[in-house]
Amino acid sequence: MEWTLETEKSGLIFHTARRINRSLTASMEKRALLWMADRAPGWVTSDRLTALGLVAQLGTGACYLVARYSRYALAGAILCLALNWLGDSLDGTLARVRGQERPRYGFYVDHMVDIFGAIALMGGLGCSGLLHRATAAVMLVAFLVLAGESYVATYSLGRFELSQGLLGPTEIRILLVIGNLALMRSPYANLFGHKLLLFDVGGAIAAAGMFTMAVLTTVRHAAELYRQEPLR
Repeated sequence: MEWTLETEKSGLIFHTARRINRSLTASMEKRALLWMADRAPGWVTSDRLTALGLVAQLGTGACYLVARYSRYALAGAILCLALNWLGDSLDGTLARVRGQERPRYGFYVDHMVDIFGAIALMGGLGCSGLLHRATAAVMLVAFLVLAGESYVATYSLGRFELSQGLLGPTEIRILLVIGNLALMRSPYANLFGHKLLLFDVGGAIAAAGMFTMAVLTTVRHAAELYRQEPLR
């Protein structure tokens, strides 16, 4: 288990988890974020970026809700997804570049923001008419299960895995953007001769994928912890 000593205050020692990101865009994204962090003006702070990410995710959900009445709102959802990426991805990088890390605060706030943002996003999708509410609900449950496993594993193993396989938050946003562009043409897809809502198909695949990853990752991490802490 690899732990890095981060702070020691009031007799308490906190160990920050090692961050791991093996997603498709990880390398390119890291270079872009470092470039932006080096050039960010002083008034841009990590807290403001975190707030931007949350507001943008809430905005994405609102745009999906409005998309029930006008598909033009999907363009707004794409813009909000881009702003969510900026705020959610740059806040931690900026703190590290400026030597202003607050690892416990940052980890806690970032992931509570992710949870509330996911509720807003799936809630907006569920009310959009672009997929059935049951699909949105199952997607939200799958996300929360996978997120919960990630947070528990971070505490137990001392490493924070930002991606599952080749997919991370940035790849998910890219897939949503592609889906939005497709929805602007038509909300339906033909699958084996059946006309289905495009996001019902995509949502079912996403939910199944998240549940599968949660189960496989749980088994892998449990086996790793069992080996590290054998019965004596």
